[in-house]
Order: sequence, then C-alpha cells, then structure tokens
Amino acid sequence: MSINVRKNIPYTENNYDFTHKGLDISAISLHRVLQIAMKEDAINEWGSVVALTYIAGQRVFPSYNDMADGKAMLESIARNFGYFYGVEKKVRINTVSQSPTRTTAGSGVKGFDGFISYAEKMSPLGNATADECADYCVSLFSDLTKMVTMQNLFHDGGFSFTGVSQAVIEQMEK
Repeated sequence: MSINVRKNIPYTENNYDFTHKGLDISAISLHRVLQIAMKEDAINEWGSVVALTYIAGQRVFPSYNDMADGKAMLESIARNFGYFYGVEKKVRINTVSQSPTRTTAGSGVKGFDGFISYAEKMSPLGNATADECADYCVSLFSDLTKMVTMQNLFHDGGFSFTGVSQAVIEQMEK
C-alpha cells in the first residue's frame, strides 16, 4: 500500500483534517486570491496568472496521494476562474505542470530519486529544471501568449505524452 508523504498515512485511510488543509493551501487559496483581485480590480486587462501544478492531478502517482486531489482542484479553479476573469477583463489564468523537480517537499517522497531517474528516461527532452520552468512561466506573462488561457500546460520534456521510451524498455529488459 502506498504511504502518504504526510504522517505516513495511506491514501485509502486519509486524515481528512490534513486533506482539508492541503486543499485549502494548494487549491482554494488560488480562488481566494483571484476573487479578491477581481473585486479590487487588481489585475490589468490582458494580465496573466500562472499556478504550478503536477500531472498527478490527472494521472495516478501512488506516492503523491491526496496532493493529487489538490492539484486536480487547482487546475479546475484555473479553468473556471479563467473563464469568468477572461470575460470580465481579458485576464488569462493557466497552470503549468512541471517535470519532477528536486524541492524540499519532494525530497520527502519515498522513491523520489528513482522517479526522477525514470522521468528523465521517459522524457524525450529530459526533465526540465526549475530555472527553465521559471523562464517558461515568464513567457506566459508576455503578450506572446496573449490568447492562452484556461490551460494546463505541460513543461516536462515530453513526459506527459510519452507512453513508453526505448530507454525504459531497455531498462525493463535487464
């Protein structure tokens, strides 16, 4: 059984207080910020909002557990608020799904190093670095992406659309 990164609790035995806090911090906070920004007219017309997510909001990654639920909710809020803010003020709202990236939080996930290696082998371009992700996010604030909104944009070297790579097949045959 997969163990949750928080307190070693399996997903199937969730502590709902932890889940509620996780949803509040990882997803609902975006709704709160956008709600206040819209009421206060804080974002200029054609402005842009970008939130970071992870592919686990759409696919099962057993060790990611209830954080995957939070990412799915975050992506939904970006789409829904993206519609309303777009209609009202042409504000663009997107999420970026980054490659597995070494972070303080990620380092606590059991098997994370193995997963980074796997993703590197699966991705035709390799894993994207945190700095490369930052550059990509900057592009989403420019006029060059003026008509991009309500999207979950993958920045993962092709991992999200690779069924299996030759490198992984060869590794499995060893």
